[in-house]
Amino acid sequence: MGEVILLSLTASLNPTLVAATTVMLLLDSPSKLMLGYLLGAYITSITLGLIIVFSFSSSSAASTTQNTLSPAVDIGLGAIALAAAFVLHTGRDERLRERRRARKEAKGKGTADKEPPRWQRELSKGSARTTFVVGALLTLPGASYLAGLHQIHELKYSTPVTVLLVVGFNVVMLWLLEVPLACFIVAPEWTPVAIDRAKAWVSRHAHRFAIRGLTVLGVLLIIKGIVGLVN
Repeated sequence: MGEVILLSLTASLNPTLVAATTVMLLLDSPSKLMLGYLLGAYITSITLGLIIVFSFSSSSAASTTQNTLSPAVDIGLGAIALAAAFVLHTGRDERLRERRRARKEAKGKGTADKEPPRWQRELSKGSARTTFVVGALLTLPGASYLAGLHQIHELKYSTPVTVLLVVGFNVVMLWLLEVPLACFIVAPEWTPVAIDRAKAWVSRHAHRFAIRGLTVLGVLLIIKGIVGLVN
């Protein structure tokens, strides 16, 4: 269960979600816009999550290879998480972005002239109906989400409990949108100031927390995979 929670927190670190939330916070009626986006995201993410988790093969043929396949998947995911942590720790991701930025500027396509993506332009129109559609279209399963669904499947709980776990996974995964929405509803005047402070804090500490989170996740998955192979 701990791995499921950790994967849900990892899945929440979605750059698109952060960007969408930031855009909506700067528009009029941000709570209405975020509510529309959140409902669209819930519909897509929970529906796909339930379809995926219940479509995992449970045949006898699959069960005979489960002791080999599942640990291999855990070890592979753990290795990817550790590799990502290493890239962040060494700063290679920053160098890669700098090289890409330099190539674009050399071609006359600097970031200052680059047009925002279409979904961001649509969000800027300030319509709750639009944010609902954008949230539904952009909230697709990522690697951490699929890994979390795999772990939920491995728990072998009953159908109602599995459904609750998938829903709970999504609630945790979308906390970057849920928290500011709840704050706007409860304290609309205090929230903008608090969000600015939170954004400043995250910008200072997000890199370090991402490295630690990915490292812990990678180690846990690899240990789980090795134990599964041994047993």
